[in-house]
Amino acid sequence: MIRILATTLAASALFLAPAAHADNCTATALFTAQAQTAGGIANYLGSHPDAEAAISTADPGAIRNYFIGHQDQWAALQGAAAPLKTLKQSCPQQVSAGQVASLYDALVS
Repeated sequence: MIRILATTLAASALFLAPAAHADNCTATALFTAQAQTAGGIANYLGSHPDAEAAISTADPGAIRNYFIGHQDQWAALQGAAAPLKTLKQSCPQQVSAGQVASLYDALVS
C-alpha cells in the first residue's frame, strides 16, 4: 500500500510540476474533471440499461462490440468525458487512469 501511495504521489508531483502548466493543472482540477465525467457517465448508464449491461460484463470485446453497434451511445459517453478531455488538452503532464486508480486503492485499503 505504501508503494502504491508513493507511486501515486510521485505521479501527482509530475502532474503538478511548476511553471510550464496552466493554472488548472492541479490535483483539484483533475479530481473535479473526473467527478464531472463520472457523474455524467453514471447518469447516462442509469438511463440506458443496455449500455449498463454491456459495460458491466467487464469483457472488453463485448463492450467494444456493443458500442460499435451503438455509435450514438458512444458519442453520448464521449460527450460526458468532455471535462477530462479538456483538462488533458490544456495540461502537458497527465496522471494516468491507472495511477488515479492506485490512489483510490490506497485510500480505501
